[in-house]
Amino acid sequence: MSTPDSTPTSRRGQIAQTYRMAKRTDPRLGLIVLGTFVVGAALGFGLMWLLPGEGVLSLIISIVGGLMIGVLLALLVFGRRAQAAAYKQMEGQPAAAAGALQMLRRGWKLDPVVGFTKQQDVVHRVVGPPGIVLVGEGSSPNRVRQLLVTERKKHERVAYGVPIHEVVAGRGEGEVPLPKLVRHVQKLGRQVKPAEITDILQRLKALDSQRGKLPVPKGPVPTSMKGMRSQQRGR
Repeated sequence: MSTPDSTPTSRRGQIAQTYRMAKRTDPRLGLIVLGTFVVGAALGFGLMWLLPGEGVLSLIISIVGGLMIGVLLALLVFGRRAQAAAYKQMEGQPAAAAGALQMLRRGWKLDPVVGFTKQQDVVHRVVGPPGIVLVGEGSSPNRVRQLLVTERKKHERVAYGVPIHEVVAGRGEGEVPLPKLVRHVQKLGRQVKPAEITDILQRLKALDSQRGKLPVPKGPVPTSMKGMRSQQRGR
């Protein structure tokens, strides 16, 4: 049974929302996507026309093939530029790293803001194939790293023996820029099996229950990235 999010109307709404969001920082987006479609369709038509065949059927196949290639290339360019625009808007915003980490697909569990300071430095947690990944972000790299050390010790007490990785999101030395954050986390390797991830999550519940409800910075960024992720999954 299809969910409401999988309907064509919902998909068109998501694309329109993503386009409006991206156009704020990429004013030429519409022209570039349209130009890509036209060029792609022309090249596709030419390639199809060179295939053996003649008459009306060959013309129809060439037109349909050209349109399909044009649409495919336009969607590819749109997706890449929209993602770049989203990252550009997110940088410098509270909990921007959490918004980027929402692009991780199945097999990963994201918990935004498992630790924070009064100065809005935060630590997010991702559990996946590498084990536990603690991602810190904030205005002071030294303060963020100290917060990561504190959170690492807390996690080691309940998840003894589980690999724990520390990542600082940002543009400074030794930090990971937002557009590269997801890829960086994915490249940490596979150190735990899917069955072990379930066990890790169960152990972390004890730690999370002691924290209470933490103040998650609010904003439009995570919602935008979540919608983009849904489109990439074909929902």
